[in-house]
Order: sequence, then structure tokens, then C-alpha cells
Amino acid sequence: MKIAVIGGGGVRTPLLVHGLTRSNLPIREIALFDIARDRLATMAPLAQRLSAGVAISRCDSIEHCLEHSAFVFTSIRVGGIEARARDEQTTLSFGILGQETVGPGGFAMAMRTIPAMVEYARQVERHAPDAWIVNFTNPVGIITQAVRNASAAKIIGICDTPTELFYEIAHALNLPATECAFDYFGLNHLGWVREVFHRGRPALHTLWESPEKLHSIYRSPLFEPDFLSRLRLLPTEYLYYYYRPADALEHLRRAGSSRGAVIQQLNARLFEDLSRPGTDTVAVYEAYLTARNAGYMQIESGATRSDVASPWEGPTGYDKIALAVVEAIHTNSGTILPLNVVNRGNLPELEDDDVIEVPCAVNGNGAQPLHVGSLPPQVRDLVVQVKDYERLTVAAALSGDRHTAAKALASNPLVSDSTVAEQLVQVLLDA
Repeated sequence: MKIAVIGGGGVRTPLLVHGLTRSNLPIREIALFDIARDRLATMAPLAQRLSAGVAISRCDSIEHCLEHSAFVFTSIRVGGIEARARDEQTTLSFGILGQETVGPGGFAMAMRTIPAMVEYARQVERHAPDAWIVNFTNPVGIITQAVRNASAAKIIGICDTPTELFYEIAHALNLPATECAFDYFGLNHLGWVREVFHRGRPALHTLWESPEKLHSIYRSPLFEPDFLSRLRLLPTEYLYYYYRPADALEHLRRAGSSRGAVIQQLNARLFEDLSRPGTDTVAVYEAYLTARNAGYMQIESGATRSDVASPWEGPTGYDKIALAVVEAIHTNSGTILPLNVVNRGNLPELEDDDVIEVPCAVNGNGAQPLHVGSLPPQVRDLVVQVKDYERLTVAAALSGDRHTAAKALASNPLVSDSTVAEQLVQVLLDA
């Protein structure tokens, strides 16, 4: 089996390679392609060191990378981390919360990225027509929908956020996560767990009156236990931006920085350290991953906790969800995973061709969504509004029309002002 990685110069490529090559999959080659040749030249040797003996090839052309591939991972960042940091700073200057997947930051990321991802998908159609695209490129749901709208490539959007929440909930319930079924629904970075079943019996009711257990689910102080008890749903971490935008904005202002700026500094230090002769590159890389994970959502939430698990261990993470998808398709196993797939009536409040994030049975035919039914009334309006915004953003990026772009951003719940939206579109897209 050959696996291709578009965006192979990205900082998470060695982690992905480490996970894939320590499986029972018959991988003979992982081919890496990136337009940033200097970054690829640094990441490829590190990926080879972590590859458990599988050949890692560095490709000069997309055609060479894709040829004979069974799976194509896409993890690109158009404009680099510098563009994310700039987006977030611009958004903050307008007094609005923005991040690379939500608000104006997510909008700018999508507008830059969709044309490139659609072109890559068409390249996959030409050079590896039977391959599955496994998309990590943010914002995952919007990108996956754009590729589905504009190409015939087979694509599944993946994110490790839901599975991390599943394991934290199971831990709070003192139950093995592998024995539980999670009733989960929503969009990427806009999802909720409605119920957890263990041996056929619902289990979440034991948490609603336990503030300590509810607090333990999130490693940062994102949601008050009283709020969760009233909501009767457990949101993924990114709902913090929608439920507490003023708090997040205040924390960012107080810190005088953004997550994108912090990662920009971490990345610069990583490549500098890796370039030094005689460096233990694996140790440097592990320290980088630990530092990056420790700072996750700290600035926005005002958290001080920094305890994180080893990047190589644990049941969840970027590499774990990637491996689970490939294994399930390759072995036709029917493994149930939360993924970004086309709706087809699953959530009746949304359109059939919308991309949603729900549990899927994954087999040789791809990801088959499990039925989750109607949205709970307490979150229905938010999901419908965000999906309207996502549809308009896809249309704007595919057409290049700035009027549609301004309309899209004005429909975002974190903006909701047409004048500000027009100003942001001009500044963000011109940059």
C-alpha cells in the first residue's frame, strides 16, 4: 500500500508517519509532497527516523506523489502559520474573536485554502482515481464540503476533537471508552455529545448533578458545570468560542498574543533547532509536540494547566484517528468513528448535500453515517446559522465573488454585522 501526504512538510507529518507505520497495515511507501521544499527537506528525514522501517519518499511533483496511492492525506496551510497569526491579529483589532476554524479567522483560512484544495482533489481524480482523500486541512468541514461540491474525488474529513471528548467523558463516568456508544452530532468544531450508552443503558444522567465530574471533562476551564447541567449536552471544546466569546476575547487581549502567534514562534524554533548539526531530532520534535499540546486553548480560556500526555501514547490524537480511518477502510471492519461526511437527510434541519460531523460505520465503501435524528432545540438555531455561513463561504471561495464573501461573513454568529463584515473581507482577503 502506498500513502500520499499533500502538505508533507507540515510539522505534524512525522507524528502521522509514526502512527501509520506502527500498525499492521501493509504500507510499502509514504510519499510526501509540499510546495515548501525547504520545510519538506527538514520534515522528511525526521519522518524517516520515525517510520518503523517504511520507505519515506520526498516527491518533487504532485503526480509522482499521487501515482498508485490508495490513500491521500491532505494537511495544507495556504499562507503558512504566518497567515493564521495575521488573520487572528486582524480580527482582534476589530474587537471580534477569530481563530483558524471559527469566526473571521476560519473564514479567511477557508477562502485561501478552498481553491488550492479543490485543485489538489482534481489532481487526485486524475492520478489516483481510486484513492480516498483523508482530509485534515482546516477548517475541515468547510474544506470537505467544497471538495465534494467541486470534484468527484472520494473524501472524508477527519478531526480528533470528538474522540478526545469521548474518552474524557468515559473517564469521568469511570467506564471503558471502548465499551461505550456515543450519541454525537453537529458540524466540525461545533459538535455535542447527547448521550453515552454502556451495555445498552444511558449513562450521562450520573454527571448532571456532579460538578466535579463535569469540570474534569475539560482540561481548561471552558464551561461552568451549572451551564452544562442546564444544557444537558456536552459540547466539544470549540463551542467555548460561541458560548463565551467575550471571555475569550478578553483573555486574548490580556495576553497580548494569539494561539497562531504562539505556534508561529514554536515552529520557527523547531526548524531552527532541527537544523543544528548533531541535534537529536526526535528529542527536539517530541519537546515541540509537548510544548504545543500544553498550550492548547490556554490563552483563550485563561487556563494555567499545562499537564499533557506523551504525544506518542494514549488512545486519541491526530495520528490515532488517521490510522483508525485507514484501517477501517482497508480491512472493511465497520469501525464506528466520528467523521465529516455528507448529510443525506441525517440531520433533517440541514440540506442533503451538507457536510456534517456524526458517528459513521467505516468500511471498504467509506464512511456510512449513523442516523442521529433531529437537532435538540437548545442548539438547533446555532447549527443552522453556522451551516448557512459555511455554505456561503464555500460558494464565495469557488466563485471568487466578494459580495458573496461579505454576505457569508455577516452570517457568521461571531460577526453578524454587514458593515464590519465588508470591512473584514477587504482587509483579510487583500492580505
